[in-house]
Amino acid sequence: MKSRRVPMRMCLGCSEMKPKKELIRLVKSKEGDITLDLTGKMTGRGAYICRNVECFRKARNAHRFERAFACRISEDLFDSMEAELENEQ
Repeated sequence: MKSRRVPMRMCLGCSEMKPKKELIRLVKSKEGDITLDLTGKMTGRGAYICRNVECFRKARNAHRFERAFACRISEDLFDSMEAELENEQ
């Protein structure tokens, strides 16, 4: 039997290619709302980060989320996403 291809995505924090299931997806909806998508099934433009907080902080400091979504992201939104990531671990 043929083995299935595992979809790979790049983490915005560490720039490593990892299997999609190991990463957390951030989504920008059509309305412009940016949220964490822990299920990986929400519709919209997506960007991926590792499940650790350090990769999130690296991507945040390098403005990689803003580049990926082509918009400014408020500090309050970053803080709430970081707290949600810390609670997940």
